[in-house]
Amino acid sequence: MKVLVIGRGGREHAIVKKFKRDGIEEIFCAPGNPGMTEATLVDIEETQVTELATWAKEHAIDLTIVGPEMALMAGVVDAFEVEGLKVFGPRKTAAYIEGSKAFAKRLMAKYNIPTAAYGEFNNQQVEQAFAFLDKQQMPIVIKADGLAAGKGVVICQTLEEAKATVNDMLVDASFGEASANVVIEEFLDGEEFSLMSFVAEDKFYPMPIARDYKRAYDNDEGLNTGGMGAHSPHPLITDEDYQIALEKVVKPTVDAMMTEGIPFTGILYAGLIKTAEGPKVIEFNARFGDPETEVILPLLETDLSTVLLNLLVGLDVEMKWRNEQSVGVVLAAKGYPADYVKGVPIRALDTLKDVDVYHMGTGLVDGEFVTNGGRVLFVVARGADLAAAREKVYAEIKKIDCDDLFYRSDIARIALDIAGKV
Repeated sequence: MKVLVIGRGGREHAIVKKFKRDGIEEIFCAPGNPGMTEATLVDIEETQVTELATWAKEHAIDLTIVGPEMALMAGVVDAFEVEGLKVFGPRKTAAYIEGSKAFAKRLMAKYNIPTAAYGEFNNQQVEQAFAFLDKQQMPIVIKADGLAAGKGVVICQTLEEAKATVNDMLVDASFGEASANVVIEEFLDGEEFSLMSFVAEDKFYPMPIARDYKRAYDNDEGLNTGGMGAHSPHPLITDEDYQIALEKVVKPTVDAMMTEGIPFTGILYAGLIKTAEGPKVIEFNARFGDPETEVILPLLETDLSTVLLNLLVGLDVEMKWRNEQSVGVVLAAKGYPADYVKGVPIRALDTLKDVDVYHMGTGLVDGEFVTNGGRVLFVVARGADLAAAREKVYAEIKKIDCDDLFYRSDIARIALDIAGKV
């Protein structure tokens, strides 16, 4: 079998590693990164959908999986399907559940899927947005409608800050076309968690819960990032919470997409929060989450290619998960998510034992890995429980020799503290 992974970051490296563990020998990644030594890299960008489909057909690729949202919104799945190729991911129309926050909010409102109350406004409705804000309680959340690389969400503590943020997005186009429309929604308080499911039109198969840590520094301080670590499962989310999320969020969303005539096939990511009224949706993604994928896929015993191919042909899926738990920590370039430097050597990676090292933003210079992005590496350990996995991952991270990397020291500790496990 020949498989193609589209993307270049840690999420895609996790998919590549999983395929390799499953025994697949011919793995390609477009464009990939130099740390993906398990795959053959293909020099085609994620959004060059016609070129990707042509290459996949010429090389007789049996299965393609799409990592990043920008490729989905560029219509890569549609292009592959035109060529008769097997590809796992939603078509462009279905990917709008992530590509437009307003679309997702309207869908949830129509089908009574629990989420925050909201209003939506375009760049011709600035005064209406201000009037809406005048009637709201603070803090409040303002989101650019389109894709903004995970950075288009601002939590505003005061009315003045909220109006300034709306002005930045709608008038000053701080996120370009992505913020030509904004969603303003109530702030939800509670414990966040991520629930991803394999979906094939009207069928869905949920994965274990994960918890992502977005803030740059310990104790959830600093700016929002693409994610500084994750763990699976989440000790503060009960089995009852999980079942409610499936019944009230995942199933109705899958059914709603079918009813709307835009069936979803791919990974449906529900970013959720456990409120006093039960789980509510913060956001939907149309693909594997990052960094959640890197802590969840190592727990999947079943061959990933078998799962995906069965879904694509309408067969039922049975998945076996390891009786283990996982903790992952991101190593980022100093200064991230603001300005940072590239090209700093990374040494001693080969000394790490019994962990997975995913390359998120590395380069290769004269045979040596160097920093080449904001989030650089992601180290993941498995253990009998979160405490064991956490101890292992932090012990191994200390072996990495690089003067320009930093990481949070509290991944999983907060959850374990609250749960009374440490």
